[in-house]
Amino acid sequence: HARDEAWMQDVAREMNLPETAFLTKQDDGYGLRWFTPTVEVELCGHATLASAHALWEGGYLKSDEPALFHTQSGLLTCVRQGAWIEMDFPADPEKAVTPPHEVVAALGVQPRYVGRGRFNYVAELDSEEAVRNLKPDFRLLMKLGHDCVMVTSRATTPGFDFVSRFFAPGDGIDEDPVTGSAHCLLAPYWSKRLGKDAMVGYQASARGGVVGVRLEGDRVRLRGQAVTILRGELLTEAD
Repeated sequence: HARDEAWMQDVAREMNLPETAFLTKQDDGYGLRWFTPTVEVELCGHATLASAHALWEGGYLKSDEPALFHTQSGLLTCVRQGAWIEMDFPADPEKAVTPPHEVVAALGVQPRYVGRGRFNYVAELDSEEAVRNLKPDFRLLMKLGHDCVMVTSRATTPGFDFVSRFFAPGDGIDEDPVTGSAHCLLAPYWSKRLGKDAMVGYQASARGGVVGVRLEGDRVRLRGQAVTILRGELLTEAD
């Protein structure tokens, strides 16, 4: 088991992507684990989306068959809805906190609110412009260890309800392009403030990404799209 973990971590380091997903066939679905280049994480949205897409595209699952994943965050389910993939994830409601000095100092702005969920801090800024223009000090954020920080605001761009960015230098990712797990917190957060359960968020990273969310009790439905851009074969030393 320890050797398998070390191998997966080595592969993720070699891939050098925000997260690399590993699937293991089980009787009632697939085991799923996610690794950044430096650590294993408990929940990852876009790598789950990509895993479901790969199973359908590769013919391992029928197109109308749900993808069932057994993970450190419990059972996660993905289903196809036309061109979209919908994921069923646990909601992550936050509570107001007094943030560590490093959070405000690293952001370089005074948030109007700071909360903390299961995994991450969330800082609400005054405007979408403030979120987009933020230049955080990643060396300071590194001092938080594995605690990640997201910033968010109401959206002024038509078609979106809120915008966000996600920083995780302690996990080997200065800024994540699109973070499904962060929207498990952002969905209940903005649902309370906007008075609606179905919303569209935009993650304003350099690459950018659109995430549809719908809050259903203690679960969040996340909607995204995936496309296959590369197929290959990994050869281990034993091969």
